[in-house]
Amino acid sequence: MEIWHNPRCSKSRAAKQRLDESNVEYTERRYLDDVPTPDELDHVLELLNKQPWEIARKKEAAYPATLEHDRAKWIEHMVANPSLIERPIIIDGDSARIER
Repeated sequence: MEIWHNPRCSKSRAAKQRLDESNVEYTERRYLDDVPTPDELDHVLELLNKQPWEIARKKEAAYPATLEHDRAKWIEHMVANPSLIERPIIIDGDSARIER
């Protein structure tokens, strides 16, 4: 199990705390520092059954309001601006969820 975590985010901290309290083994990935590759982000999006614009944080300054809904372009933009990726994301084998 892996959690894409931003320690400055209260929702992310709460999700990590729930994992700790449940004694679940996981890997913490601080995705702002250890940015996912385009392939990794694409894979997680497939597990989430989402398009990149569906998990983009709309209030971020880097949000591309005028970018067409082109999956590859959005993934490229999100990898260049990882703060756009909604958090936390928990990846467990062949499934993933946004823990909000």
